Amino acid sequence: MSTAVKQGNILDKAGLPSHLFWGYLGVIIFMMGDGLEIGWLSPYLVDKGLSVSHAGFLFTAYGITVAISSWLSGVLLEAFGAKKTMLMGLIVYLVGTIGFVGFAIPNLWYPLMLLTYAIRGFGYPLFAFSFLVWIAYRTPSKQLGKAVGWFWFVFTGGLNVAGAYYSIWAIENLGHINTLWTAALWVSLGAVFALLFNKDKIEESTNDVEESKAKEIVKGITILKNEPKVAMAGIVRVINQTAQYAFPIFLPTYLATYGYDTSLWLSIWGSIFVANIVFNIVFGVLGDKMGWRNTVMWFGGVGCGIFTLTLYYIPQIFGDNMFLLATAGLLWGTCLAGYVPLSALVPSLVNEDKGAAMSILNLGAGLCVFTGPMIVALTYDFIGAGGVIWVLAALYFGGAFMTKFITLPGNRKTVEVIEEKEA
Repeated sequence: MSTAVKQGNILDKAGLPSHLFWGYLGVIIFMMGDGLEIGWLSPYLVDKGLSVSHAGFLFTAYGITVAISSWLSGVLLEAFGAKKTMLMGLIVYLVGTIGFVGFAIPNLWYPLMLLTYAIRGFGYPLFAFSFLVWIAYRTPSKQLGKAVGWFWFVFTGGLNVAGAYYSIWAIENLGHINTLWTAALWVSLGAVFALLFNKDKIEESTNDVEESKAKEIVKGITILKNEPKVAMAGIVRVINQTAQYAFPIFLPTYLATYGYDTSLWLSIWGSIFVANIVFNIVFGVLGDKMGWRNTVMWFGGVGCGIFTLTLYYIPQIFGDNMFLLATAGLLWGTCLAGYVPLSALVPSLVNEDKGAAMSILNLGAGLCVFTGPMIVALTYDFIGAGGVIWVLAALYFGGAFMTKFITLPGNRKTVEVIEEKEA
């Protein structure tokens, strides 16, 4: 599959592949629809009678299917093509939304909530992470760090920023249920841009043969044995966003005891990811300069571990201090962007089967949607909010240590350095 792309316009100079612009636009709109309930669904359901643990298990079920779908995104793209895989994601998301919003939520039928929200979880990874693999194939190595930085900019900008701020307006003007229904509109609009307006193509291989398709799927498993550094990077990717999916389940309830209501929480949550999306670009560039691994290790792992702890202790020490808590959140969101270079590092660890390698990275991105809520569901009743915070911080510090061993050939910083030395 070719990565030779003509460059030269303003988008390419900024690191965003111009031939994939409509795909990037589609992803931000799709993820806004997908993420509009993340910051408030758990406290909403708790207000309706569910326990924090029940809400945690709901998001855990969702995370399981997100994890499966995230792994499948790369190998299905190899087998069926990018646009078909992304279309699968749209369809399954809409099916899950109809069941979850139309039947489960209005009747507060918990078993149906688990089933339909889990179905919904198959949607966004097939759509968004398949596009990330598309980027990996169709972007020159020297531009790849910036290109994936832009992907995480639009992914997070839609999921955690636009979705959060839109929800503040929509809940007040439309109500909770109608706000959930609008998700179907936004994801459909995003798909129009990414699948119809986007004319770029990944060159077809011989994957139209069923045996070849099966082999591509098997590669998504065997690469764990053949490329242990890819497996290790997958674990680090799980740690990357585990706290992001754990925080919304218990932090709003914890912060409410110090005077922060849902609107204030959503404002803080949105602000966190304003910083994050900006630094997704910054760390994409910085990673290309100081090294992908170093950026992930120090800014991502160590930085996130430190500021995870501050999010818990600032309310205890300073009480209802919006400025300090928001500052800690902004710094946590900034450091979270330090993991961006993983998306450039992982496909560069292998010469072939980049789709399989990216599937492991995408699996990690999906597993964090599962592990975050699971940690809360299994531990919150026993160790409380403080205990959960320390578990999350310890994961970040452990992941930083693990990253030390995810090295490119010759312990070089980036693929561009390798190419320059071999030229």
